[in-house]
Amino acid sequence: MRAFVAIELEASIKDGITALLARLRRCDCAVRWVKPEGIHLTLKFLGDISPDLALKVRSEMDRVAGRHDGIAMEVAGTGTFAPRSRSPRVIWVGVIQNSALARLQADLDKSLEKLGFRREKRRFHPHLTVGRIKAPRGLEPVLEALSEYSETSFGRMAVSRLTLFESILKPTGAEYSRIHTSELI
Repeated sequence: MRAFVAIELEASIKDGITALLARLRRCDCAVRWVKPEGIHLTLKFLGDISPDLALKVRSEMDRVAGRHDGIAMEVAGTGTFAPRSRSPRVIWVGVIQNSALARLQADLDKSLEKLGFRREKRRFHPHLTVGRIKAPRGLEPVLEALSEYSETSFGRMAVSRLTLFESILKPTGAEYSRIHTSELI
């Protein structure tokens, strides 16, 4: 199974992002938009794992969650990866970096290393991917709209659990199935 560990978003935050996506989708551009129900904050992408390894991941998630209090998180801002490039590849909605969220992600990354998953070399940049750019054609209106939302807050929420998802790739886009949740203390 293709899997990842993530934080699910509250419905009110998804509603705000859905409104933004409705505006962006009106642009005639080559972007594959993420379905609103699939938007999440990825903490660790695992790739293809066996059912046996998934059980071990679940145990590590439970241990990590048991070491962390709930976390306040704010979803705000928009942008692209490669931000100053003429051909960005990803459109995102931001998550305000905070030390508790960074510690949770680092603890999860370190714990899963024991199971053979490589630790991230890049600094954790929390974000919600909302679109993948296939070609730069027609992108200017999207970039203009994103700049209007660059400081917009989509809401705050309390993070209370980690979720292990299975990602099923389909021609219509990825679909996610919840496999396990681990409650923070």
